[in-house]
Amino acid sequence: MEEENVPVAAVPAEENGVEEATERLDALQTDADDGKDNGKRKKLPEQNNPPSIPVAELFPSGEFPEGEIQQYKNDNLWRVTSEEKRELERLQKPIYNSVRKYIREILKPGMLMTDLCETLENMVRKLISENGLQAGIAFPTGCSLNWVAAHWTPNTGDKTVLQYDDVMKLDFGTHIDGLIVDCAFTVAFNPMFDPLLEASREATNADVRLCDVGAAIQEVMESYEVEINGKTFQ
Repeated sequence: MEEENVPVAAVPAEENGVEEATERLDALQTDADDGKDNGKRKKLPEQNNPPSIPVAELFPSGEFPEGEIQQYKNDNLWRVTSEEKRELERLQKPIYNSVRKYIREILKPGMLMTDLCETLENMVRKLISENGLQAGIAFPTGCSLNWVAAHWTPNTGDKTVLQYDDVMKLDFGTHIDGLIVDCAFTVAFNPMFDPLLEASREATNADVRLCDVGAAIQEVMESYEVEINGKTFQ
């Protein structure tokens, strides 16, 4: 699972890895050999905006760029040593880079949550070349607001609107042959919440063993003080 917590307007793209991943993607496209025409290398397609070209078409050689890597440990080492599983994960990472970057560009207070989820999911379907049970969306997009911790998604006809003072946890996933890759990040427009997002990011990146993860996250979170509307929280 890729976890990233950043305010939409306050942090430049290079700080969340999107720009670096995009540069790698461009480099792979430039270096890939897709045949020659009259002695000249054919130029591979570039992703458009909003993204809609299936990722597999951008990398016909089957060589996909790597995103940010957090090393697995103990019982999860098979994810590192299994080449087949690793390649399936790498295929899905360019999807997250494109979707995450575009969603940040269009997010703004006043958006209907249903519109946000439909835009994101339709984009994912195109980029992963949705194909029944072989490839597609792994689960309904989560866009939990404020005190809702996770796994809330609007039903048809829901009129919930994203507000300036909302803190939204956006969580979406894809799968290929049942292998799920998950991406989650936190969105806040009001800079008042910047320390809260920083605390969450630091807790997420804490280097811990699985059995210690709860205690480690709590320790990091409690090391921060966050002032919201004049009241200090720890």
